[in-house]
Amino acid sequence: MSHSNQNEPGHSILLVDDDAGFLDGARRALLANGIGNVTTLQDSKQIFRTLANGSYSVLMLDWVMPDLSGADLLPEIVRLYPNIPVIIMTGVRDLENVVSCIKQGAHDYITKPLDTARLVSIVQNAVKSSELVASNRKLTGYLLGEPLSNPENFSEIVTCSERMISIFKVIETLARSRQPVLISGETGVGKELIAQAIHRCSGLKGRMITVNAAGLDDTMLADTLFGHKKGAYTGATESRDGLIEQAKGGTLFLDEIGDLNIASQIKLLRLLQQNEYYRLGSDVLHKSDARIIAASNGNFHALIASGEFRSDLFYRISAHTLHIPPLRERREDILPLADHFARITSKQMHRKPVVLSRELRQALISYDFPGNVRELINKVHNAVTYNRTGTLTLDDFPGLAPGTTSPRDIIRRIANGQFALQGIFHDFPTINEVEALLVEKAISLSNGNRKVAATMLGMSRPTLQKRLEMATGKRSDEELEEDYAVT
Repeated sequence: MSHSNQNEPGHSILLVDDDAGFLDGARRALLANGIGNVTTLQDSKQIFRTLANGSYSVLMLDWVMPDLSGADLLPEIVRLYPNIPVIIMTGVRDLENVVSCIKQGAHDYITKPLDTARLVSIVQNAVKSSELVASNRKLTGYLLGEPLSNPENFSEIVTCSERMISIFKVIETLARSRQPVLISGETGVGKELIAQAIHRCSGLKGRMITVNAAGLDDTMLADTLFGHKKGAYTGATESRDGLIEQAKGGTLFLDEIGDLNIASQIKLLRLLQQNEYYRLGSDVLHKSDARIIAASNGNFHALIASGEFRSDLFYRISAHTLHIPPLRERREDILPLADHFARITSKQMHRKPVVLSRELRQALISYDFPGNVRELINKVHNAVTYNRTGTLTLDDFPGLAPGTTSPRDIIRRIANGQFALQGIFHDFPTINEVEALLVEKAISLSNGNRKVAATMLGMSRPTLQKRLEMATGKRSDEELEEDYAVT
């Protein structure tokens, strides 16, 4: 006989005990403390079938049971499912078996009757251990060159930047975690899009609810976030749920969290520490199971040093951290983004897609975009709106006129990190130096196939051959043989 409450895929707990009353009490204790995805199993003979048909983060196993006991099951479970932490439940009299359990591979133990605080703490620690193992396993795969598992979760983010792809891979490793995430980065880099991608990767069934903390005083934030009871203040003619209730079973995204005042920070700290909150004007305690994602463009070290932000809250919200680089540090994304939003705006205005002139493209790449992607979107939208020729030029983008940046800066900024000119030339390179470097790089990338290299460089094979002869001054017998062999 089993009982399942599957509503939170990341925290899947399997409880195995022959006592139905004990199982129900343990399940209720976990549920009351925000751990809702618990499956109970009374027949230990069904444990391997249950493990094979489900995905579990933690297994709690009674040591003494009829038929198959914990002592019988533990070695085989550890062998078949080494990544699932096993917690042994045992009576006080059986403590001499604890050392044996740990040696056989058990993660931890707990004695009966269960202490609720100890139960919750030990399960939470086991969940974190399970998450860490899963994350390390996925990161190892990425280091071996594995692609994203679910690239569709990032489809709303236009990028060809290796730095951004690396962030996507980190996000996928956090998919099973329910710990808070702090996203940092300048205004306009796309922090909310990253939060949405985290939510999609999490598999949570609930919605992602966004709360912008900027400009909200303590009362407004508490009312918005936690809701209020009827009569809590003048004008509160009826009770109202807060946004935290709307995020039930999902994600609560707290944007601009660095702007919270100290009083609001204290309320938020209670929510993060105990998953509990009070509505305004009410003494009824409510539980929250929403995953918290926070974002800010602030410097938390400076805010903490000045006393404007509580260090304990910072450490709570930053269990996982992601920093989104500004657009000027991933310039390879500028033109794909410009093309993307130009197409979108043209479609919205029922026009044919516009074309970006070469001069404009060069200017866009060299521009710093202090407002990041948001500024780029606004500039492209305005340009397409007022353009009547079908070709966007510098005239459509005030402030992007050439001459504001040195040639050396332009070349350095165009580099995307994989073929970085600034890492090769200390001074501004000559045409001959750049040409020699391009030829060398093309030969390398084509594994010595000169026909392919010539195609990459946009020149004929004889022209490439002349460049190589000029560089070396001679041709070896092997090179002549290769020339005739490669067609």
